[in-house]
Amino acid sequence: MTDIQQTVYVVEDDEAVRDSLELLLKSDDKPVQTYESASAFLKDYSDQMAGCIVLDIRMPGMDGMELQKKLNEKHSILPIIFVTGHGDVPMAVDAMKEGAVDFIQKPYREEALLEKIEAALEQDREQRKSLDEKQEIIRRVKSLTPREREIMDRMIAGQANKVIAIELEISQRTVEIHRSRVMHKMGTHSLAHLVRMVLSVKDLID
Repeated sequence: MTDIQQTVYVVEDDEAVRDSLELLLKSDDKPVQTYESASAFLKDYSDQMAGCIVLDIRMPGMDGMELQKKLNEKHSILPIIFVTGHGDVPMAVDAMKEGAVDFIQKPYREEALLEKIEAALEQDREQRKSLDEKQEIIRRVKSLTPREREIMDRMIAGQANKVIAIELEISQRTVEIHRSRVMHKMGTHSLAHLVRMVLSVKDLID
């Protein structure tokens, strides 16, 4: 696999905090790019970006969670670390349910943030390695039973468990079991990652 340059993308409306994070990351020899707003990052976003995002949860205009949703719609696999204030912890927990890898609460220790960033970068490397291994993805798809493949296709199409259960005339619990097996066999915990994996080999498996 060709090595891809990883960058830490900092999305933070507070200029002082943004500058501080930039200095911290540069001192740790990590490439960094900063944005003053979620919309500015979204305008720059490309699925070729590698690394992770350090994202403030509360910002004027588009907030961090709105940006996360828009990135999910684009099937972004960039790991997100949310930076939160004290009252934002429940929001951060919700964000993690939507796929964020971690959150850190202000005020935070610089060492703790760097550890979370390193973990996110490692996750990004692993996900991209998986995406590059198309033959392995095809093997995983072929390991699915016909029912699991059917449910995976419906998952990728955005159908909720309840809808799948009704249309296939099976219980919602059965759908959940098949869904869990699909994620296990495909080697991912993220629906966005699953979508990217399957789309990367779509022409080869249809």
